[in-house]
Amino acid sequence: QVQLVESGGGLVQAGGSLRLSCAASGRTFRSYTMGWFRQAPGKEREFVAAIRWSGGATYYANLYYADSVKGRFTISRDNAKNTVYLQMNSLKPEDTAVYYCAAGSTRVGDPRSDTIYDYWGQGTQVFVSS
Repeated sequence: QVQLVESGGGLVQAGGSLRLSCAASGRTFRSYTMGWFRQAPGKEREFVAAIRWSGGATYYANLYYADSVKGRFTISRDNAKNTVYLQMNSLKPEDTAVYYCAAGSTRVGDPRSDTIYDYWGQGTQVFVSS
């Protein structure tokens, strides 16, 4: 069982920055695919970013981003702290949404799809004013 707790949301002006954090419980955090999704009012949940370790002898991180956030958002993780981060820069009003952290135990499947994730956090609200 993995529990996820997001933090770092809030109100920011357009052009500003926020850093979201997702603290995860569980000893196998290192091997999990971690993702961020968001849901704006009246819209479906959408993929934002994901990070997945390659596994094997050469351990590196594969990063995935939605086109709408590429170049502005950065996902990272600190396995020692069991935490994944989403640094959000140059925020736009259209980034306003509830942001959810997700964890998936599989290293196969498309990290952009919410179907591969087993655990979800409660969400943190981000509001970007124009």
